[in-house]
Amino acid sequence: MSITPTQSQIEALVAGPQNEPVQMLNLLRFKERADGVDAGLSGIEAYERYGRETGPFLEAVGGRVLQAVEARQMVIGPEALEWDMVLLVEYPSRAKFLEMAMNPDYLKIHEHREAALADSRLIACGPISSGG
Repeated sequence: MSITPTQSQIEALVAGPQNEPVQMLNLLRFKERADGVDAGLSGIEAYERYGRETGPFLEAVGGRVLQAVEARQMVIGPEALEWDMVLLVEYPSRAKFLEMAMNPDYLKIHEHREAALADSRLIACGPISSGG
């Protein structure tokens, strides 16, 4: 289970280009039943709570959700779906993403994410460079 970054992953993010837009690809697998602060809710309900409470922080740094989709069927690969939802969120820069992620008030609501998720991946993405 991976729902928080390692120190080396944070350091690599900080070392990347800080002033160009970054798209964060979120692969999410929900717990059947949330635990912790959201015990009694489903994992998806707890994540929806996290999403609602995250909105103002995302807006404050100039970020936006580009796409949110539910995984429905595996077409290539193992039969079982590994992820329940995929989110693509854009930030003006890695620096703005880190500003949000390190905001003490944002960190207080992060407990809803932890209560909701069985596993996740967060992948920093950018445009394909034309290397030739």
